[in-house]
Amino acid sequence: MQEERYFTYSNWVLIVPMVTVLLIWSIFWAELSLGLNLNAYGIEPRTFLGLRGIVFGPFIHGSISHLYHNTIPIALLLAALVQFYRESALKVLFWGTLFAGFVTWAIGRPSHHIGISGVIYLLASFIFFKGILTKHYRLVALSLVVVFIYGGLLWYMFPIEEGISWEGHLSGFVVGILLAFTVKGGSPPKPKFDWERDDFREEEDVFLRHFDSEGNFIGNGDPIPPSDGETKIVYHYRETQKGDEEAG
Repeated sequence: MQEERYFTYSNWVLIVPMVTVLLIWSIFWAELSLGLNLNAYGIEPRTFLGLRGIVFGPFIHGSISHLYHNTIPIALLLAALVQFYRESALKVLFWGTLFAGFVTWAIGRPSHHIGISGVIYLLASFIFFKGILTKHYRLVALSLVVVFIYGGLLWYMFPIEEGISWEGHLSGFVVGILLAFTVKGGSPPKPKFDWERDDFREEEDVFLRHFDSEGNFIGNGDPIPPSDGETKIVYHYRETQKGDEEAG
């Protein structure tokens, strides 16, 4: 019962992804409508002013294609995080975004690093490794789904394509692994059998009533009569009634 309550659907599964997607699209629409260019608010490595990009950078995108390719992954991974790791979701998002942004600021090339893809790598990494560590069949299955859908993202943690912040991707991935090992809680409680509970009483257990003190099966509670060493076979017959004929 504790496990089922843990996996109960929450309205936040829809609210958090919808608000995030609405926010990043609204900012991009405002840039187009007002003729703004907010790229300067991205992470600018190893500059004091560039630290502001740790907070603002994930919400800024350079093109409609950039925004489109980030929308579905961030929505799905946020929904998975909130549904299956709701107790630690806020900690993962807050600290993960800050640490991944800071690592990007420390190792990134001189440029403006923008986009929410670093958070995508953070979530994919955390969900995968946390599921494996918990060894819970549902969370392990979720980990495998993440690998199946987003396994190809691994290539973009390396400088294989110009104009992509592979440093942000790598930072998010590494921080996700660290959080999977360090963030406590968020896993479903291990189910307990009745006999493992502190208030368990053997004399009240329905199943144990079928056994005597020496572990012999006694059926409905009647003691087994002592055996004289001979095997007895007892047949019970009933009178044939009308309609009992076998069908051919």
